Amino acid sequence: MVSVISVILGILSNSWFLSTFLSAVVDAVLFLGYFAYMESSQGQTIGKQVMKLRVYGPDRASNPTLEQAIRRNIYAGLAILNIVPILGPVISVLAAIAAAVLTAVGINSDPQRQHWFDKFAGGTQVIKVG
Repeated sequence: MVSVISVILGILSNSWFLSTFLSAVVDAVLFLGYFAYMESSQGQTIGKQVMKLRVYGPDRASNPTLEQAIRRNIYAGLAILNIVPILGPVISVLAAIAAAVLTAVGINSDPQRQHWFDKFAGGTQVIKVG
């Protein structure tokens, strides 16, 4: 879908840079918006539902607030790095890989199994359900 938006923006703007910039912004907003909305409203994304995982707020009983969900998923905004000319997509992919590796290492080395994103969000936690 983002690729379709990028093509449409490129045709309408007739500018490679503008279409790339707008596409990167739309991509980052969509990714961050999806994760933040799903986790704050349902406590789960579709992937977490399949894996039987749920995100809880700091009280360990309710869904995180929208602000907590945004803070927890701030890494999803890495797509904005695509605005960097020529190297943007490479930088964006490398940053996403680094975020995934740091997340795995952080979760496995923390006694409460929280990464800094969870701590940054005020203490959210992902818990296996069912």
